[in-house]
Amino acid sequence: MKPALLEVMRMNRICRMVLATCLGSFILVIFYFQSMLHPVMRRNPFGVDICCRKGSRSPLQELYSPTQLELSNTAVLHQMRRDQVTDTCRANSALSRKRRVLTPSDLKHLVVDEDHELIYCYVPKVACTNWKRLMMVLTGRGKYSDPMEIPASEAHVAANLKTLNQYSIPEINHRLKSYMKFLFVREPFERLVSAYRNKFTQKYNTSFHKRYGTKIIRRQRKNATQEALRRGDDVRFEEFVAYLIDPHTQREEPFNEHWQTVHSLCHPCHIHYDLVGKYETLEEDSNYVLRLAGVGSYLRFPTYAKSTRTTDEMTTEFFQNISSEHQTQLYEVYKLDFLMFNYSVPSYLKLE
Repeated sequence: MKPALLEVMRMNRICRMVLATCLGSFILVIFYFQSMLHPVMRRNPFGVDICCRKGSRSPLQELYSPTQLELSNTAVLHQMRRDQVTDTCRANSALSRKRRVLTPSDLKHLVVDEDHELIYCYVPKVACTNWKRLMMVLTGRGKYSDPMEIPASEAHVAANLKTLNQYSIPEINHRLKSYMKFLFVREPFERLVSAYRNKFTQKYNTSFHKRYGTKIIRRQRKNATQEALRRGDDVRFEEFVAYLIDPHTQREEPFNEHWQTVHSLCHPCHIHYDLVGKYETLEEDSNYVLRLAGVGSYLRFPTYAKSTRTTDEMTTEFFQNISSEHQTQLYEVYKLDFLMFNYSVPSYLKLE
């Protein structure tokens, strides 16, 4: 039997199963159904499902059927990244698809650009401030021209960008099918250390100290002083790790977005992302997105040397005082992100 026919038969079985699940539990939105159809659609000639944007080619058309040789060569790399996500989701289906469908409330991290038919899932600590600035330029219709003129605080004001959960269900499904969806990822433990350094070692982050620092110290530090319990501004990395792997933490509430797993923020096993950018190739991947959107000639990803950036060497140092037992438990929390985005197990880990 031909592979293409096998793929169609497999998709039909999945669609019937998901439809039955939705009807049985009165779920309104069949995101899984829509996202799983997309990989099949992408191999077909572009038609009315991915329509042209104001008479020009859409980002999806340019991605899957590039007109420029340079874009064509880059497309091969991104196909490999998409395949890695798909293979990981399939191999770990019990973990990655605990829920068969998503609801609009799961889509609050997906920023929508109507004019250029883009959907960007932002992941904190993966250059999301600069990408939000870019999205404000793209959606501002002339209000902004230089992304770096937009203050970081303004980029994080929710009202400045429209997210997918603000649309009706039919509108959500249409955009998931027709717009180019992308996200940026980072080595999971480097991202985690970056979040810790930013939220717990900077004196100005008093809201995080009060909200999380006091709780972490109360639970993880024996004989904590009243001052530490009150201020919560001296959380140690070992205490932060102990807090993350504590079953009570995971039962109590979802992780904060700054250390939540990427697969829980962006749901790549339910939503088919057309492009997975990486922090390690941030400028190259970002400018590729902008070229696909047709704005690469006048809009570039902001580049500047950030002296405080968390590096692999720095991450290694932070993990030196973490026991092998806690390292193993923490790896299990972020394992899907390591596998899904093709990050190898760090050499400094002492897994049990």
